[in-house]
Amino acid sequence: MSGTELWTVAPAPVDGAEARAALLAYYTDIVGRYHDRPATADEIRTAMEEEPSDGLAPPHGRFLLGRYAGDVAGCAGVRLLEPGTGELTRVFVRPERRGTGGGALLLAAAEEAARELGAVLLRLDTRADLVEARALYAARGYREIPAYHDGPYADHFFEKALV
Repeated sequence: MSGTELWTVAPAPVDGAEARAALLAYYTDIVGRYHDRPATADEIRTAMEEEPSDGLAPPHGRFLLGRYAGDVAGCAGVRLLEPGTGELTRVFVRPERRGTGGGALLLAAAEEAARELGAVLLRLDTRADLVEARALYAARGYREIPAYHDGPYADHFFEKALV
């Protein structure tokens, strides 16, 4: 059993309790990795305030929760940047569930959600230290592009045509 069959992915309200818990786990992970040490509660709170997730709600966004054997184990979000162009964000799989196929399933579901929003092109940014994310995006057909924004926590930019 590879683990992929234990995953399910479905939309969820970004302001719901399970989504908030998944986003807290996401920020705890990425802020700690950024500082190369466990993140403090203040650092996590500041990051969540600086990068709010409320745009990942209908009508211009979607938030997805991934469950492994019924337990929330990951998330992904998409939002429209402009008509026809979406942005992928908040892609996360809990460390203990990495390598079980959840990242690819979340990515595929996020691409479908972006199509449903009218996107024909999906963009994303990531950091240099998130090497497994960059490998996942490249393996799923994303190509590196020039920066499409000047945010402080983005080192690499990717896009994929959704047609």
